[in-house]
Amino acid sequence: MLNPLGLTLTSASLSQLMPMHVAICPLGRITSMGPTLAKLIDRPVPLGQEFLGLFSVRRPTGVQHYSDLQNKVGGRLQLVLNDRHESFRAIAVNCVEGGMVINLSFGIHLIEAVRRNALTDADFAPTDLAMEMLYLVEVKTAVMQELRNLNMRLQDEKSAAEEQALTDTLTGLRNRRALELRMPSLLAQGSDFALMHLDLDYFKQVNDTLGHAAGDHVLRQVALALNIETRSSDLVARVGGDEFVVLMPGLSRPERLSVIASRIIQRISQPIAFEGHSCKVSASIGMTISTSYAIPDSETMLADADAALYASKHAGRAQAQLHRPGATDRCRA
Repeated sequence: MLNPLGLTLTSASLSQLMPMHVAICPLGRITSMGPTLAKLIDRPVPLGQEFLGLFSVRRPTGVQHYSDLQNKVGGRLQLVLNDRHESFRAIAVNCVEGGMVINLSFGIHLIEAVRRNALTDADFAPTDLAMEMLYLVEVKTAVMQELRNLNMRLQDEKSAAEEQALTDTLTGLRNRRALELRMPSLLAQGSDFALMHLDLDYFKQVNDTLGHAAGDHVLRQVALALNIETRSSDLVARVGGDEFVVLMPGLSRPERLSVIASRIIQRISQPIAFEGHSCKVSASIGMTISTSYAIPDSETMLADADAALYASKHAGRAQAQLHRPGATDRCRA
């Protein structure tokens, strides 16, 4: 090919400079094709074939014949390889002796095209930054993925820390902090709920006679019993050494609450085996229900459940008492 400066450019040189070029003779037939473009066709180079038989011009519209294509020289083209439906950006320039050269590129579809066609650095011109851009994209993708993984790990660690902060380490139950968060939430929602305050009877004797290891074992068994006798939606919290509080959303019937308390007392009263010894404890329970108050609040309800608890102890232990509006007895046995 001869340009206005009188320079001769062979097809081999053209392929080295533009591995994705197509040279077209004045009749609109392919006379030369770059090696990368030939690789995409995946069959013998179609020399002599009409360019517009192999490619379609999607943009600009209206290009049906070679003469139409000649009118688009110098402007941006969007081409489609008919057999593969591969899309390209392109620009066409005229040759001195007639015909034209069209140089193609993948444009924004570079990454997909490289992966789909297994292209390497050798398939691009030495001055083409396509592969460098691809490496940058890959690095960015890897970094973004690592950041996502890090964020997920941090979120998991945060969730685990929050869970730990609300959990009693000995029994696995919720702790006082969890109770102090949940009660105001139920009150703010206007939800009905029951509150049960439980204290173990004779627990001090277990600790004094068999040691703290036995006491810890008893507390874990009591926690298991409370979990068995309550619903998954209930909050069961250990709020002191041998004190527990059960928060029961949606429960407002005194008779139903009494049945649950009886089951809990019966289960906890069963002897607990520990290293060949039998640990015997029971439970005293005080209860109150949010519907008993015109405007319920956490402090009042906890105090009333506490008063009912000690009324149970004063009445002989291993029983449950429901707080009645107007009751003020807070004696402690």
